[in-house]
Amino acid sequence: MASLPGGTVTFLFTDIEGSTRLLQELGDSYGDVVRDHRQLLREHLGASGGTEVDTQGDAFFFSFPRSRGAVAGAVAAQRALAEHSWPQGAEVRVRMGLHTGEPSVGDEGYLGLDVVRAARICSAGHGGQILLSETTRALLGNDLPDGVSVVDLGQQDLKDVQHERIFQLALDGGPEQFPPLKTEQQRKSASDELGERIERHVLDMVDASLSQGKRKGKGQQANMLRFTVIGLIELLLVILTIVIAIWLVKTILF
Repeated sequence: MASLPGGTVTFLFTDIEGSTRLLQELGDSYGDVVRDHRQLLREHLGASGGTEVDTQGDAFFFSFPRSRGAVAGAVAAQRALAEHSWPQGAEVRVRMGLHTGEPSVGDEGYLGLDVVRAARICSAGHGGQILLSETTRALLGNDLPDGVSVVDLGQQDLKDVQHERIFQLALDGGPEQFPPLKTEQQRKSASDELGERIERHVLDMVDASLSQGKRKGKGQQANMLRFTVIGLIELLLVILTIVIAIWLVKTILF
């Protein structure tokens, strides 16, 4: 394995969207797609300072010593993929996810949650999309490649790593809109769960009270009705008193 950058590094994961569908459509020509795809990614990501950490099938894992290099490489690679002539006019779309952290480097490569986070960000995206974590976005600042803008996709819930604020790089001439990110359902907070327990408890108490009232018979129901009527009469008397008082004040003053 090549010497891997240490300290603060930016991870970039890539993956071809719909690879199984492409394999079914292209048959043996899919091998040419994988070959060209690998060549383009290695060329543009390597030229931006990226180190190839791993590759499996149609997925890549690169690391960069600088977030700006990772972003520049991702943008250049996406543009090259979009401009390439693929076999049988196939549409090859690659999703990319970036995250910056300070992982440990062991004998087998990078270790730590930052690697998982970068992979999950990539998995949440769609073909042709470049997604950034909040950390990578902050380090990038306003130093964007030409023809690139940033879109805030808000806080998302990623598998195994929970909340992450995700940003998208929008490329001039590229896809303008993508489907919603493929993230997990929002997990309920402790306060949400407590509120639901209280609500269930109250509903249970109401149900128990109603059931008890039914068992008390018609006598108590009649008493409840009598008390309700008395209460309404008292309310009407109060309202009538207020109306008379207002009429008297108007009469005296005017």
